[in-house]
Amino acid sequence: MDSQENGPNEGRRARGRPRDWHDKTEQNTIKSLDRAMAVLEYLSRSKGLPLTRIAEDMGQSPATVYRVLVTLEGRGLVDFDADEQVWNIGPGAFVIGARFLRRTSLVDRARPIMRKLMEDTGETANLGIEKEGSVLFLSQVETHETIRAFFPPGTLSDMHSSGIGKALMAHMETDRLQRVLAKSSLQAFTEYTITDRDALMQDLAQIRARGFSIDNEERTAGMRCIAAPVFDMNGEALAGISVSGPTSRVSPEEIARLGAPVTEAAKALTQAIGGVAPALT
Repeated sequence: MDSQENGPNEGRRARGRPRDWHDKTEQNTIKSLDRAMAVLEYLSRSKGLPLTRIAEDMGQSPATVYRVLVTLEGRGLVDFDADEQVWNIGPGAFVIGARFLRRTSLVDRARPIMRKLMEDTGETANLGIEKEGSVLFLSQVETHETIRAFFPPGTLSDMHSSGIGKALMAHMETDRLQRVLAKSSLQAFTEYTITDRDALMQDLAQIRARGFSIDNEERTAGMRCIAAPVFDMNGEALAGISVSGPTSRVSPEEIARLGAPVTEAAKALTQAIGGVAPALT
């Protein structure tokens, strides 16, 4: 039969999901594959485990887990240390993860998250990274309100007076933070800008404990910003996501309310790019 006689939709069905792709019943689940993925995921969270420990923790027989491990080993997803008699995550898993990262665009992944953040808060959402000791704004989703903050992509801002900048500095290693501070004059932009180094370090400690930073009219009089860090696969602060608006709307009482959706957006973006937040110490 000529393919044109099948109608315009027939050719597309074979290229994507089947018509009942949303069906999560057992008929559409390969149990053995699901079991193998569970073993791989469990092993990825640990460093060197013997077969008996893996089987016990997962509630499976050693024979079943062994068959899974040998199959994964054949694909390079796990490997076996004969000297220590333990199994580890293999280099093949890294290769697959690296391929995911190559198709992951921070800005593209951030857009729907930023759009939702703007809708949830009613304020402009921003995305920025650190570049040579400054904050480089990459993307923005503007509020529908007439009075709004405006940081077009490509805008640079001093880190010490920026919500995103302080969120990033709060999670920098000491050496890197010192290098960033060495390049900064801690210039005063308003009467609220933190220009004392000790005071800034105290503020950064509070940011780490609280989970988000506050730009309290420190860059522009009459404007406030709440920001949280986005982490990469190594647990390092890669970017910051924020909301900003006029003090008439972003009052001191509103800061705590806005902090929750901002931190949730940062967590969602961290997960979307395959990142992991560092453990709190």
